[in-house]
Amino acid sequence: MTRRNWAGNVTYSARRHHRPESVDELRRVVAGSDRVRAVGSGHSFNRFGDTTGDLVSLAGLPQEVTLDRDRSTVTVPAAMRYGDLATRLHAEGYALANLASLPHISVAGAVATGTHGSGERNGNLATAVAALELVTADGDLLTVDRTADGDTFDGMVVSLGALGVVTRVTLDVVPAFTLRQEVRLGLPREALEPALGAAYSVSVFTDWRSPLLREVWIKQRAELPPPPADWLGTTVADRPRHPVAGMPAEHCTPQLGVPGPWYERLPHFRLGFTPSSGAELQSEYHVPRAAAVSALAALDGLADRIAPVLQVCELRTVAADRLWLSPNHERDSFAIHFTWIADADAVAPVVAAVEERLAPLAPRPHWGKIFGIAPAAVAAVWPRHADFAALAARLDPAGKFRTDLFDRYVPTTRSGAVG
Repeated sequence: MTRRNWAGNVTYSARRHHRPESVDELRRVVAGSDRVRAVGSGHSFNRFGDTTGDLVSLAGLPQEVTLDRDRSTVTVPAAMRYGDLATRLHAEGYALANLASLPHISVAGAVATGTHGSGERNGNLATAVAALELVTADGDLLTVDRTADGDTFDGMVVSLGALGVVTRVTLDVVPAFTLRQEVRLGLPREALEPALGAAYSVSVFTDWRSPLLREVWIKQRAELPPPPADWLGTTVADRPRHPVAGMPAEHCTPQLGVPGPWYERLPHFRLGFTPSSGAELQSEYHVPRAAAVSALAALDGLADRIAPVLQVCELRTVAADRLWLSPNHERDSFAIHFTWIADADAVAPVVAAVEERLAPLAPRPHWGKIFGIAPAAVAAVWPRHADFAALAARLDPAGKFRTDLFDRYVPTTRSGAVG
């Protein structure tokens, strides 16, 4: 049976597929394999998660969710979708501080790639991780946590799946809260800076066909006043919108300023709808937050090349963190996300041109998207890159969890020293 990722642009190479129903069964699979990777919801657009050996789905593991009110944490199965977790948390009066635009993605997969939402004070989803349970290369079960393991823990959270198969994740939780979401149209480019910091979470959408930024999605805490009608020269959307022009707005979370629970406003899309057909490719680059205006100016000269192969471009902010391979490691970030048409041949040269224009700003690519930045340039923009390579070699000396793409971007010598 042929298995592909969600977008259909990656056909998995695994010779065997497994769906263990217990952690002990998973441990036996890992211990007996020479090459093994876990697969989640498949919302990755490259081959970091591909393997020629054993591909393991964790969907069959026990789905127990444990809320610790004293520590303000929740421990969840790795394969659980954020949308499913959110509804259970809210029923108990708790929330996650932030969510990505899609509630359909799995917790472990999002954490391992540094996936994020938006908000100048909000870290990416991996920053909420307080502990991890994983099966290591020899089949042992290892638990690491933020308090006991300190700096090493910071290296193990955004792991690209290269340190073991994560089985359970412990996340920080906060009291449940209420948000309003509204859409504003036609943001002048000179108003981008104040717009990005104007609410709890802000997403700006552009199609590179107009000097105006097409839409601003404002997600503000309900107890705070809404922006005025003429906010930053925009106009109020008089009907719900979809980020991609022409797509049905009923797939999106409620807008028009109607207050609602955090998990029904932070994502752009409803859990009950497939966000699109999957007929798309995606790339994303994180540059220093202070370089937001410079980054857009650098890309202006490519507008006539970007627009024909683009569905939509989303601009967001992410707070700095300490996680070694996080795109936001030690710097507040401005994230430029491209949703491309599903034509790899047409998209590839435009991606290369975008990367060339952004190169002076030290862009960090999203690990789960399409990118072609040279490995040396990638290593240069992550200060702890060599430390992570050494950690991966120590925990997985035989390279059981390594893949061809991982070897290209995090190489090691046969002796296990950093290459």
